[in-house]
Amino acid sequence: MSVKALYPGTFDPPTNGHVDLILRGSKLFEHLVVAVLNNPGKNPLFSVSERVEMLQEATRTLNNVSVATFDGLMVDFARSIGASAVLRGIRAITDYEYEFQMALMNRRLAPEIETVFLQPAGRYSFVSSRMVKEVFSFQGDISGLVPPNVLKRLRGRMPKQ
Repeated sequence: MSVKALYPGTFDPPTNGHVDLILRGSKLFEHLVVAVLNNPGKNPLFSVSERVEMLQEATRTLNNVSVATFDGLMVDFARSIGASAVLRGIRAITDYEYEFQMALMNRRLAPEIETVFLQPAGRYSFVSSRMVKEVFSFQGDISGLVPPNVLKRLRGRMPKQ
């Protein structure tokens, strides 16, 4: 049985935790679509096209992974690409509460689409895009938390003070 999955998120910026889930998801599903949400309300640091480029660079060796963008309801996009599963990462219990609610709403909207939860590798269990940006803005060392191409773009976007 071939299963196409969707891994949606804002990925602002992509972290090694995201890449870990993409790598593992690529082994679970025949095809994995990493989809960048276009949500200007979140006031992103990087444009959608920049986030797509960073994810494409980080996943270029994975033949069954593609990167796309979407707006609106995730389940509508999942249906439009023929995805029957949604991959979501859970780092902590606080993630679980939010993700559980979202999964139940998505099940109500699209009962044919299953949500699959994965935990990132332990070394990334505390990493979030928001935290990476905050630590970097205060000159903290984020090497090892983001792919090298993302670190380079962060340095260009958020010069150290």
